[in-house]
Amino acid sequence: MTTISGTPHDAQADDAHILSGHESAGQDAFSTDTTGLPAGVATETVDLADGDVFDLRVAPVTKQIGEDTVRMLAYNGSIPGPTLLVQQGTEVVVNAANDGDLETTVHWHGLRLDNRFDGTHHTQDPIEPGGAFGYRLAFPDPGVYWYHPHIRQDYGQEMGLYGTIIVQPADPGYWPPVNREITLTLDDVLLTDGAVAPFSRTQTTHTAMGRFGDVLLVNGDPNLTLTAGAGEVVRFYLVNTANTRVFNVAIPGARLKLVGGDSGRYEHEEFVQEVVLAPSERVVVDVQFTEPGTVTLEHHTPDRVYPLAEITVTAQRVARDLADAFGILRTNADMVAERDRITPMLDTAPDKTVAFVAEMDTDAPDTDPGAAVIYVCPMHPEVTSTEPDRCPDCGMKLLPTAAPTAGYACPMHPEVTSTEPSRCPDCGMKLVPAHLVGSPTGHDDHQSHADHQSHADHQSHADHQGHSAHGDSHAAPPSADHHHAGHDPVGAGIEWEDDMVEVNRMTTPANMRWILLDRDTGERNHGIDWRFRVGDQVKIRLVNEMDSDHPMHHPFHVHGAGRFLILSRDETVEPNLVWKDTVLVRRGETVDILLDVSNPGVWMAHCHIAEHHESGMMFNFHVDPEVDPATGGTERAG
Repeated sequence: MTTISGTPHDAQADDAHILSGHESAGQDAFSTDTTGLPAGVATETVDLADGDVFDLRVAPVTKQIGEDTVRMLAYNGSIPGPTLLVQQGTEVVVNAANDGDLETTVHWHGLRLDNRFDGTHHTQDPIEPGGAFGYRLAFPDPGVYWYHPHIRQDYGQEMGLYGTIIVQPADPGYWPPVNREITLTLDDVLLTDGAVAPFSRTQTTHTAMGRFGDVLLVNGDPNLTLTAGAGEVVRFYLVNTANTRVFNVAIPGARLKLVGGDSGRYEHEEFVQEVVLAPSERVVVDVQFTEPGTVTLEHHTPDRVYPLAEITVTAQRVARDLADAFGILRTNADMVAERDRITPMLDTAPDKTVAFVAEMDTDAPDTDPGAAVIYVCPMHPEVTSTEPDRCPDCGMKLLPTAAPTAGYACPMHPEVTSTEPSRCPDCGMKLVPAHLVGSPTGHDDHQSHADHQSHADHQSHADHQGHSAHGDSHAAPPSADHHHAGHDPVGAGIEWEDDMVEVNRMTTPANMRWILLDRDTGERNHGIDWRFRVGDQVKIRLVNEMDSDHPMHHPFHVHGAGRFLILSRDETVEPNLVWKDTVLVRRGETVDILLDVSNPGVWMAHCHIAEHHESGMMFNFHVDPEVDPATGGTERAG
C-alpha cells in the first residue's frame, strides 16, 4: 500500500490565526461510524443495450484500506461504482436512489446529453436521502466517461462515489486492435485515526490546494495486482477521480501507445513514456507487455515515484500476436479534418476570455505588543520578507507570522540551527524560522517509497525506456515523450503534493476565494452570463494568472453543452488534437480552446478540483436552440 506522510490534523498554534474564517469540522462532521454497515463488494461491469433500464443506489459501506476498516459511500455497494458498457448511439435510463447521508445528484461527466439529465442543482431538484431520480442518458461519442455527485463533490468523491462509462464506437475499426481492455480509476484518500479524515457538513476545507489523500488507490484498491501474458496488448482506460491530485502514469518495462483522450481518439497515435491526467481527465493507452516478469504501474512526480499497481507478466504468450499492429502509429482522418477546419481560427481573437484568480484573507498572528511580524511563503518556507509580498518561486501571497523567537533551522537538516538568519553549511539552503521546520511538508515518506523500489530494477527500466534512474530526483530528461504537449519538464506548473499542509487544511470559502473572472465584463463566477446558440463555434481563452494570491494549476471542465478542441498553449499550436471536456491549465499558462456548441440548456463550467468547485469557482451559461432555416424560428429544446 502506498501511503504519503505529511497530512496531520492538529494545527500548530503558531498557524492558528493566520487565516480568518476558519472553523473546525468537529461537531458538525459527517459520521465515520461503521457499526452495522455492509462490507463493500467488487465492482461489476454491466453491459447495457439500447433502451435498457439500470438501477443505481447510493449507500454507506465499509471498506478495508490497509489495516483500517473505514466508512465510505458507494454506488451499488462498490468503490468504484459499476462500470457501464454501452454502444455509441444508444440510450439508457438510470434510476438513481439515494440512501446516503446527504442530498445528491449524479452528474454524467463528459456526456453530451439532454440538459435535464446533466445532474446538477441547476437542472434538477436534489435527490434527498430516501429519494430517487431517473436519468435518460445518450451516448453520441465513443470514449471513456464517468459519473459522480455534483452536490458537495468534495465529500462525495472522496468517500467513494464515482464510476466509469465505456462507450464502444459504432465503427469496429475506430480503435487499433488489442487483446483485452481494462478500466482503471486513479484516486487517493486521506485517513486519520483509522477513518476517512472528517468532513464538515456546513463548509468545505482544504480550499487552497484541494484535499490531497495520503493513500493512493487504483480501482479503489491500495494494493492492486494485475496479470498479463507475454506479448499481450492491453488497452487501459485511465480515469482520474481524485479531488485534486494530478497523476503522471508510467509503466517502466512496458511499451505505451497513446490512442485516445476524454471523448475519442487522438489525431495521431504516438508512443509515450508517461501520461498526465488532471482531476476528471481520461486517457486511453494501449500497453504492450513484451517479456515475462513483473512491472509496476507508477505515478511519477518530478521528485518521487509511487507504485500504484503490480503487474505480473506470465511466460505463456497470447494466442493472438498483435506486435505488428501495435507497432503501427495511425493517423485518424476525422481528426485531421478537424485540424483543417480549425486552422483559420488559430490567429483570430478569442470570443471570451476567462482568468483564474485566487484571493486569500490573512490575519496578523497573535503576538505580544511590539513583537515583530514576518511574512512567509507556506509552500517555500525559506522565502521570508519583513513586508507583505509574493513568493518569487510560486507567486503565492506571503502569509504573516510571528517573527521566530526560537531561532532558525534548515528544512533539509533540522539539526542545523542558528539564532540569526543564515544558510545551512551542509546544503547551502536558507535557514527558515525554526517552528516552520516542524511543519510536515508531505515529503518525508515520499523518499522511503521511492527507495523501496530496487535501484537496479529501476535502472534497467531507465535503460529500456529512457527514464533516468529513480532516486532523490528523477525528472524525465528533456527528450522524453509525455502526454500534455508543450511542457518540458513534465512537472512544470503543477502542484504535485500538498506542500503547505496546515495552511491548506484551514482554508475555507470564508477565507479563500477561487475566481473565474470574465476579462471582458469584469464579472466573476456566478455573475458571468454567457449566451450561445447551438451550432456556434466559440473560441475561449483561459488565462491562469500569476497575479494571484495562490497561482496554481486548474483542470477546467465544460459540461455537456458540447465538446472542445485545444487550439494552443502559450501561443504554441496544440500538436495532437482530441475531443475534450476538461483541460489542465498550468500555473501561469494561457490555453485557447474551441467549444463546439451542440446542446441547448443551462450548462456549467468550473474548475474540477473539488474544493475549488465547492468554493464557487464556477459559472453557468445558456445555449439557445438552433434556428430553423425554413421558418426562421428556433427548434424546441428537448
